[in-house]
Amino acid sequence: MISFAFGRGRDTRRRGRVRPANQSRWAARHGAPLFARATEWRRTCGMVGPRATGPVFDDAFRAQLLELFRWRRDVRRFRPTPVPPGLLDRLLDAASLAPSVGLSEPWRMVTVDDPARRAAVRASFEACNAQALAGQAAGQAAAYARLKLAGLDEAPCQFAVFAKPDPGQGHGLGRATMPETTVYSAVMAVHTLWLAARAFGLGLGWVSILDPAAVAEALDVSPGWTFIGYFCLGYPQSEDKVPELERLGWEQRRPARSTIIRR
Repeated sequence: MISFAFGRGRDTRRRGRVRPANQSRWAARHGAPLFARATEWRRTCGMVGPRATGPVFDDAFRAQLLELFRWRRDVRRFRPTPVPPGLLDRLLDAASLAPSVGLSEPWRMVTVDDPARRAAVRASFEACNAQALAGQAAGQAAAYARLKLAGLDEAPCQFAVFAKPDPGQGHGLGRATMPETTVYSAVMAVHTLWLAARAFGLGLGWVSILDPAAVAEALDVSPGWTFIGYFCLGYPQSEDKVPELERLGWEQRRPARSTIIRR
């Protein structure tokens, strides 16, 4: 085999090693074009895929994205304005872009339009909320009773989210030691939908004061699915950067640095 060194393309069997200075000059002049031609040849032969070009996110976009995070709220009070046809489907499609363990996509979204099924969910909320109120400490009971914790009577769109605990999709990747990651994945889908909804001016309310078994029965889904939550979607009566629970004195946000532990 003939081995060529960087320089003037000379046969190294006759001239020996090329000096490093010549190597550098030759590479600077010819290296990049030769690499480009070789890559193009490999692409033509199907050895490499097309060059990926993604969007460029500028400072203005990043600033708007941060504002979207700040203005996302857990909404309980909705206007009667209906959600435009097809918008819920668009938001559910956006939710499917969320990351998931092993690409398992374990979330299951159940839209709820039937009045009887909605009534069953509301009955479960009333029973569970009464139990929660009874369990409050004496100093908190009155404050709890004043909270509006669901928009079940006003929200035009309602849906439930479940997680399939052991889906065949993904072949178990990443779940052997942490099977709960399917639940985490479903929550990521909810958060993705939540932000997308806010971008359309919609509010989302997460109702968790429910009996999971009662909800699964009311919606006729597999009892083996893990219940994530019941969600109310619609246009909010008002908008605010400050969470309602903070405005009402129930709790306050902590500075981000107070939750960060460095090792």
